[in-house]
Amino acid sequence: MDQQPMSPSEQSSPSEQPEKKIYLPRTSESENLKKIRHTTSHVMAMAVQKLFPKAQVTIGPWIENGFYYDFDNPEPFTDKDLKAIKKEMDKIINRKLPVIREEVSREEAERRIKEINEPYKLEILADIKEEPITIYHLGNEWWDLCAGPHLENTKELNPKAIELESVAGAYWRGDETKAQLQRIYGTAWESPEQLAEYKRRKEEALRRDHRKLGKELGLFIFSDLVGPGLPLWTPKGTLLRSLLEDFLKQEQIKRGYQPVVTPHIGRVDLFKTSGHWQKYKEDLFPMMAENEDAAVHEQGFVLKAMNCPFHIQIYKSELRSYRELPIRLAEFGTVYRFEQSGELGGLTRVRGFTQDDAHIFVTPEQLDSEFLNVVDLILSVIKTLKLDQNFKARLSFRDPASDKYIGSDEAWDKAESAIRRAVETLGMDHFEGIGEAAFYGPKLDFIVRDALEREWQLGTVQVDYNLPERFDLEYVAEDGSRKRPVMIHRAPFGSLERLIGILIEEYAGDFPLWLAPVQARLLPVSEVQLDFAKEVAAKMRALGMRAEVDTSGDRLGKLIRNAEKEKIPIMAVIGAKEVETNSLSIRTRANGELGTMPVDEVLDKIKEAIANFENF
Repeated sequence: MDQQPMSPSEQSSPSEQPEKKIYLPRTSESENLKKIRHTTSHVMAMAVQKLFPKAQVTIGPWIENGFYYDFDNPEPFTDKDLKAIKKEMDKIINRKLPVIREEVSREEAERRIKEINEPYKLEILADIKEEPITIYHLGNEWWDLCAGPHLENTKELNPKAIELESVAGAYWRGDETKAQLQRIYGTAWESPEQLAEYKRRKEEALRRDHRKLGKELGLFIFSDLVGPGLPLWTPKGTLLRSLLEDFLKQEQIKRGYQPVVTPHIGRVDLFKTSGHWQKYKEDLFPMMAENEDAAVHEQGFVLKAMNCPFHIQIYKSELRSYRELPIRLAEFGTVYRFEQSGELGGLTRVRGFTQDDAHIFVTPEQLDSEFLNVVDLILSVIKTLKLDQNFKARLSFRDPASDKYIGSDEAWDKAESAIRRAVETLGMDHFEGIGEAAFYGPKLDFIVRDALEREWQLGTVQVDYNLPERFDLEYVAEDGSRKRPVMIHRAPFGSLERLIGILIEEYAGDFPLWLAPVQARLLPVSEVQLDFAKEVAAKMRALGMRAEVDTSGDRLGKLIRNAEKEKIPIMAVIGAKEVETNSLSIRTRANGELGTMPVDEVLDKIKEAIANFENF
């Protein structure tokens, strides 16, 4: 709907106008950026080989925020080298070299590669199945095998919109038994303004980094003795986890979920039946066998990577009637996955994590309505966490050309149709992700875009016809026959670890009042007010509020600074006047100074704000 134009008196002066938001598209969203970044990566590779003649190029693709190229160079690249490479790139760009596409036969490509003695290119050529082979030249001085796309001339690049960012190690073909290469990362944009905004967001991301803030706020730690990817939760972090768990458990109880608890390990046979052992073995921790013979015959136990096979056993423990369905089994179940050490990252990629898992067993007729109920729960969770400003739904379907999936085409078609019907019924903004399905069924994934425009997958809901078949699940239908239920897998949070990492960065450590591990800190001006402060804190705790008293005896300014640094939502200053009038001088992070209020009024307002998931 069009808005009415503002009158001149309502319009802001130029200096008061809000800054124009700069949109930063991902490479996959912009054909022009693909050309810019592909071309820039070639310019960089040319510059490297001009300055370092012994360097051999391997692969140089675009990535979502830029590009990289892998090099085999005798000496490690330094920051000083990156500056020299960028300077050489600027010279190449300013020479306005044409970018020329050439098609050659496989034999001719092989001849040229051998002529310049670049064996990595021969391996790359062997992997190219299509013919003819395409080569891109920069003028008549440098070329590489490439499918494109590219700009037509280096003059279309803006040197002030390009930056080389870092150097990292990378194994050829991602195989640690092969050569160690050096990967130069860079970024390239359409304008210097976009580059400046990208750099601003990078700096802001460092400020919000959940690993840094988690340590500063005392939420979690990692220990080398425990192992990488295995977070240890401190009292404050454990409280934060409990708050999120309790919130979702209450929501689930309202919606008819039943809590269950399952073990952390299970027999290999359980995962063979589910298919995880065959399809997921590389991601499981090694099997624990009682003896060598058991190990040879794959008889033993593994740490669970999924909760679903365990919940299936609970369903199958007795014969179910159609009158009992839907059966909704929910568990905050910790699972373990043997992620590669190079892929671990704070809380967002760990080896042990807790899923807010539930598995719902429904009749085929109940599938659509129950699926919509799950989506409603996930949307409610996203809204309460204030993540509903910018999210979209991904229909994660199978790639028919892949062999990683189990089950019949008919089962997959039915499951995918159910998900498509749901998003169309709700009118949700969605897109399809072919190849993103779980191996046993398609998913509806909720992709949240955070304050820095980064995308994270949070909630997920999956339709599964395959595991009920593999485990021979049944229920007694109304006519007395035995029928197969359909399973819905769902996790509104995804995992507590990833969710908390995302929330720390989204809120920059400033948790909303209901989630803050410490909600209020009372700051007595002197020791004389200490007893009164403790009495008020006791009243707060009796009402379920998380309150504490600063007993350090420091000056008021330092008390306030410490509370600000620890991002305490509510600070209550108590001096002689406050004791005399049974009041508190309130200062909040959300709304600043609120003045002096009677104690009972403060307690009522805090209680109401928490109940409504609002700040004070």
